[in-house]
Amino acid sequence: MPFRRALPALIFAASALCQPHPNPCPDPGAPIALTASDWNGWGRDLDNSHYQPHPGIQLADVSKLKLKWAFAYSGGKANGPPTVIGSRVFVTSESGHVYALNAQTGCTYWTFESPAPARTAVTIAQVPHGGPAKFAAYFGDEHASVCALDALTGRQLWTTQVDPHPIARITGSPVFYRDRLYVPVASLEEVSAAKLTYECCTFRGSLVAIDAAAGKVIWKTWVIPDAPQPLRKNSSGTQMYGPAGGGIWSAPTIDPARKIVYAGTGDSYTDASTKMTDAIVAFDLDKGAVQWFNQITPNDNWVVCQKPGEGNCPQNMGPDFDFGSSLILRRPAGGQPVLLAGQKSGVIMALDPQSRGRVLWQAKVGQGGSLGGIEFGIAADGQNVYVPMSDVNVKTDPQPGLTALQIATGKKLWHVPAPEPPCSWSPRTCNHAQSAAITAIPGVVFSGATDGHLRAYASEDGAVLWDFDTAAKLWDTVNGIAARGGVLDGGGPTVAGGMLFVNSGYGRMPGQPGNVLLAFSVDGK
Repeated sequence: MPFRRALPALIFAASALCQPHPNPCPDPGAPIALTASDWNGWGRDLDNSHYQPHPGIQLADVSKLKLKWAFAYSGGKANGPPTVIGSRVFVTSESGHVYALNAQTGCTYWTFESPAPARTAVTIAQVPHGGPAKFAAYFGDEHASVCALDALTGRQLWTTQVDPHPIARITGSPVFYRDRLYVPVASLEEVSAAKLTYECCTFRGSLVAIDAAAGKVIWKTWVIPDAPQPLRKNSSGTQMYGPAGGGIWSAPTIDPARKIVYAGTGDSYTDASTKMTDAIVAFDLDKGAVQWFNQITPNDNWVVCQKPGEGNCPQNMGPDFDFGSSLILRRPAGGQPVLLAGQKSGVIMALDPQSRGRVLWQAKVGQGGSLGGIEFGIAADGQNVYVPMSDVNVKTDPQPGLTALQIATGKKLWHVPAPEPPCSWSPRTCNHAQSAAITAIPGVVFSGATDGHLRAYASEDGAVLWDFDTAAKLWDTVNGIAARGGVLDGGGPTVAGGMLFVNSGYGRMPGQPGNVLLAFSVDGK
């Protein structure tokens, strides 16, 4: 097929691509050590809970949070959430630069320049088998490659491309467990399909296990087992293929007790039948075999197009109800394990991982849509799950805001509509969707919105405790580069070591783009 190209299984770098940077740290910093109070990777833990039980910030101090420092991304924005390990903050960016910063001052330990944009969080892990570095920093990029760096110096250890498709990319963060990385693979082929001359569609989503020490692929399991075959020709005479789709957009969730890795999948791109798109899928940790799946929305065939049946449009267009956010595994006190899944349909649901993903309860908390519903991530403590709602471009009864429900029963505890202050930019592109991933700490839920505001809500009743407009002005930065905030979307805030970190300026939604990382502490100290 025309998209095929060679897959370099492994590319080793003889020297680092570390670049000079302003505001260097005066010393190499303390040795790296992983602790329970860190925020490591996308969801902080193997459960992907987005809950920080050891934040170093008390409920009573949230209203006292003030900006401590700001860091500017040179040449682009950042979408992945910051990773915080001890005194270090690790961030990726869409310019391809990866940074290690000091958490207290924002000075730069090192910078690595990747050849492709990176949207994932960085995952830090001890290098297995006594490799060339003690700790590695792992991330994925938009060339569908996984990269490993020496976490202390930024020196490149290895790079592995996990999918040869030219539009394949890694948007979900790699997850480390027992010497392996589990890597989700997605694509933007449903956007490319808008071009009438594009041969739609040939991408299939997958989950890949990689040896974390050497970068070697151990197994790869397709969401759609059958390879694409020629179907019909589109209205412009271009050959179409299928089945296709089923990208995995978000970080997978590890279940050590059952030796399973879970992932939610995206929609189908064609009319060809698929069984594991818009589904919750359980993969065997060791071999990658599918243990079970539960397809929540069958026949959700969707690409960017004008009218069903024309161009590359499927004959029967679906609603575009991907599972775009990570699943959360929780164990309510005294109860059985529960797998929580949020869908772009606006539905949050609980599944039983012990009975092949049987749905225990579901609750519709928004209207949903192609940009609506639950987009980037929910959060859950021991008893409750917190659900941010986008509902962008929803014409009938949109319900952007934040909702809390009991994990055990699905009972709605409270719902707070999104506040509607004026944006710090043109009202024409101002909206108040809460589509970014959220973060919970004891007593508090932090949620960013597309109006540029980062807010802290009381987890007891949803009362707004603190509100900061990240787009209010141009920020003075520690690295001396001009920076401004904007839309908050994608990866959410992270909390560790008594500090709150958030990237502002997501550039893929209507509204103001930006390029700043903001760090807050109590009274700015």
